[in-house]
Amino acid sequence: MDRVTAPNQVLPVPPAELPSTLGALRAAGHQYRTVKQELRDNLLARMGSGEDRFPGIVGYEDTVLPEVERALLAGHDMVLLGERGQGKTRLIRSLGALLDEWTPVIPGSVLNEHPMHPITPASRALVESAGDDLPIGWLHCSMRYGEKLATPDTSVGDLIGDVDPIRLAQGRTLGDPETIHFGLVPRTNRGIFAVNELPDLAERIQVALLNVLEERDIQVRGYQLRLPLDLLLVASANPEDYTNRGRIITPLKDRFGAEIRTHYPLDLDLELSLIRQEADLVAVVPEHVLEVLARFARDVRESPSVDPRSGVSARFAIAAAETVAAAALRRSGLLAGASAAASGGGAGSASRPEAPVARIGDTVSVTSTLRGKVEFESGEEGREIEVLAHLLRTATAETFRARLAGLDLSGFTAIVAGGGAVETGELVSSAELLRQVGTVPGLAKVLDRLGLGDAPSPEEAAAGIEFVLEGLHLTRRLGKDVTDSGRTVYGDRD
Repeated sequence: MDRVTAPNQVLPVPPAELPSTLGALRAAGHQYRTVKQELRDNLLARMGSGEDRFPGIVGYEDTVLPEVERALLAGHDMVLLGERGQGKTRLIRSLGALLDEWTPVIPGSVLNEHPMHPITPASRALVESAGDDLPIGWLHCSMRYGEKLATPDTSVGDLIGDVDPIRLAQGRTLGDPETIHFGLVPRTNRGIFAVNELPDLAERIQVALLNVLEERDIQVRGYQLRLPLDLLLVASANPEDYTNRGRIITPLKDRFGAEIRTHYPLDLDLELSLIRQEADLVAVVPEHVLEVLARFARDVRESPSVDPRSGVSARFAIAAAETVAAAALRRSGLLAGASAAASGGGAGSASRPEAPVARIGDTVSVTSTLRGKVEFESGEEGREIEVLAHLLRTATAETFRARLAGLDLSGFTAIVAGGGAVETGELVSSAELLRQVGTVPGLAKVLDRLGLGDAPSPEEAAAGIEFVLEGLHLTRRLGKDVTDSGRTVYGDRD
């Protein structure tokens, strides 16, 4: 049974066959390796087997990941430099999967010391006295990763450690490591330590990391402790931070072996893959709607109205997809309530509940809910929603042309010819929309192009029809009006 160390944290129990003493460990042929040697060996093993080296990392296969692999093989500490929402933290955390699943430690050691390589006087004495009978523990790789979000109030004590006055009062000397309450960095000894948003760390605090990176020792209150720390140090930074909030001091930058630039997804397919992987959708969002949102994120990112130094996070498109799904779920709930009220019964009186499937009209909600995720140029103040709405229309038109180019859509324009109209919107059910359009020549080909299959549900068919109507409006082949009640009416342009 797993042992529980925190309310929401369950740690694996070491397999029973692992050695339990130092002598058994030696007999098993175990060899001590540094963290960087361990990462190098395991990375090469994954390369040889063809196994995924960085699961869950999308869009970096040919650009960033080769640089990360070269840094790991060289044994370099690294800093990842890129705008917000480019997956820097996600990438750093994935490095922990390259560590051995289990590694031996001296039980009770705050610094996770290896029984074959103790570094503190107390542990060396313990190993010498116990010899091969020394009991050993096993540390899971999930416990060998430490992380600190750099903030201006971070202290040297937080990162490195501080003198413990209680231990001093017990008679220990200041030069004794036992007098130190160690900080996050030494407590991650024999692991990977990450500093997120490094430029936010005060320059005088950054100085404390100099010895960690080069000499591999630490200084506390002016007392130098010769503790050969064994870790990989990785940091992240936003280029904007160099001027707006701080900078990485030159001596510290010099000590990182590799500076790796990250980027947003380079093409539309990668943007879509990222949305599919990361978005937690509470309703069905058809592929053509996801494509609109992916194009929308890319158009916002490239817009001259948006501050390029800040960037537009990949979380923007992910949150947009989740918002659109929520809008579809809301429509489903409202229609269920309206149906129940109309029939004079309870929730079970509706004949067929509306399944939550997103439509193109649901995307309008993202322009207001997500504007806070975008930093606009100063000249666009007060026009934020207008700018986003224009870019969303552009993305919709681009997707319409890409998906339905070459199809005969005259059957849809014929619906409204001679003064006809199709009404849709948040409270228009799929059955009502399908009833309005009736049988449309070419609909099957449209739904096939949109990836909705040979036998789409009424909700999926309604989503496809609404997309075509909006696309025809954006390409100036249909008129469109929005009523005071929020419903959308498509009609003849004349």
